[in-house]
Amino acid sequence: MSLVEWKWMFSLVGWEWLVILIVAVVIFLWGPAKIPELARALGKAKGEFERASKEFEEAAKIELEKGSESKSDDALIETAKKLGISTEGKTREQISQEIIEKVKKST
Repeated sequence: MSLVEWKWMFSLVGWEWLVILIVAVVIFLWGPAKIPELARALGKAKGEFERASKEFEEAAKIELEKGSESKSDDALIETAKKLGISTEGKTREQISQEIIEKVKKST
């Protein structure tokens, strides 16, 4: 190998030195026996973060669906009232069916 290839292989960038420094400090402060424990703790923290992120995404998705569902319910009830259909105590499907029947009768 030429000198240029050796330099390229062993040249370290700033963030690589940072990783090496962090590993050296961990070994110096807590000893090599603590490294697996620290790695486990980091893995658990990452897993907990991912789980919380998924829960948040699912909750946000449900809220968005509820919002669009309530808008369509509002439009359905408004249409029923314009057609003179009572909506109290009826399901969404029953109201929809009555609207369809009323429209069919009027055409």
